[in-house]
Amino acid sequence: MSPPRIVRLRPSLRRRLLIFLLIPMAALLLLDAMLTYGVALSYANRVHDRDLSDDALTLATMLSNDALGSELSPQAKFLLEYDPENRDYFSVRSAKRGMLAGSGRLEPPDQTMAPDASPMLYNTRLDNHDVRAATVQRTSQNDPSDTLTITVAETFRDRHQQAREILVLATVMQTLLILSLLSLVWFGVNHGLRVLNPLTERLARRSHELTPIGGADVPQEILPLTRTIDALFARLRSMLALHDRFIADAAHQLRTPLAGLSLHVDRALADSRPETMADALSHIRRLTQRAARTSSQLLALTRAQASPVDTVDRALLDLTRLIPEAVSLRVHEALGAGVDLGYQGPGSRQPLYILGDVASLQDLLDNLIDNSIRYAGRGSTVTVNLQPSPDGGARLSVEDDGPGVPPELLPRLSERFFRAPGSNEEGSGLGLAIVQRIAERHHAEVVYQLGEKRGLTVEVRFPPATKRD
Repeated sequence: MSPPRIVRLRPSLRRRLLIFLLIPMAALLLLDAMLTYGVALSYANRVHDRDLSDDALTLATMLSNDALGSELSPQAKFLLEYDPENRDYFSVRSAKRGMLAGSGRLEPPDQTMAPDASPMLYNTRLDNHDVRAATVQRTSQNDPSDTLTITVAETFRDRHQQAREILVLATVMQTLLILSLLSLVWFGVNHGLRVLNPLTERLARRSHELTPIGGADVPQEILPLTRTIDALFARLRSMLALHDRFIADAAHQLRTPLAGLSLHVDRALADSRPETMADALSHIRRLTQRAARTSSQLLALTRAQASPVDTVDRALLDLTRLIPEAVSLRVHEALGAGVDLGYQGPGSRQPLYILGDVASLQDLLDNLIDNSIRYAGRGSTVTVNLQPSPDGGARLSVEDDGPGVPPELLPRLSERFFRAPGSNEEGSGLGLAIVQRIAERHHAEVVYQLGEKRGLTVEVRFPPATKRD
């Protein structure tokens, strides 16, 4: 039996906004309830304290005017016992006769009071209850030498009950207010998100368009999103343009060798003589190599153009180690072509660092060497030179003593499929274009120079490793 499938809710902007609003509002409601209860309790305490003081003063006035015996008058008892569930603690003491009425356990405060002063309020404990008491002293009118101490007390039950009633009323009102506010927020969020409808409709109407989606009606808050999408569309347009260009270039460059292959295959099939077959196979081999090289060069050029300049993965490279190793891999091929390939540069004890990509630099050097070997011709000399530049960068050059090119054609050497007149027709015209694109990705500059008598020098000037990071 398969375990139950867990259904995950799709992220919702509305739900996220409401949650972010609801949690703080709930916390504020709880804090407000605590503050409301505190304020209500403080208000109830003030009211009850005032009533307690008034009762103590009233009782003191009545008792000081009555002739006191062993019992209180009926009016005094009614005043003290009208609320038997709450205010049933009192005591009346005479300075001469002691306890006259009430509970002897209800003691007056420790502080000394002046006769005829305002009532003193204090907290005490009686019968395992916390009570609030008010004490007042008055001089007896019947016996001026006697002082009466009247104390009345009540529990805190009524105070807390009134505070809770106020809290309930306030909480209900505030909850209704918060629910109304959330309803307004829900309406506002739904109404506010409608501003995205024009953008959504524009995207829905598109089929294969990759034009920018930003417009004057795009809200400022989602401009970063639309700009990111526009940048993605721009990269996709660039990639599609490279794709289309690659197909067009491949069709253009491979048409001739493929037509030649078909011609020589038909020729071999029509004439079975050994000499004809050998000649046709020789041409087929040469055309196959040309088609393979053209395809390889087209792929290399596409790779060099595919990544933006600042997205290449660069590392700190020591050219004094990388370049000699790369040159040594081409020596055997150069000897086979009758070309003397050499290297000049500082030793490995004097490192020369740049920020670059190893694979791209290998393609750059291979195309420079390959270009010199092919166009300089048999019996020529090709020298790879590496030197530090005055600004702290590096200068990599490949010099040959071949026929060179006319000076007016130097600016066109980096163009795709351009070949100087009189050059080897087997070339694809892509080598120096690849070099130019790789150099741009490394923020380097490609410079073409003619020799004093003949030959061509292609120099790549790399910036210092610390200039761009």
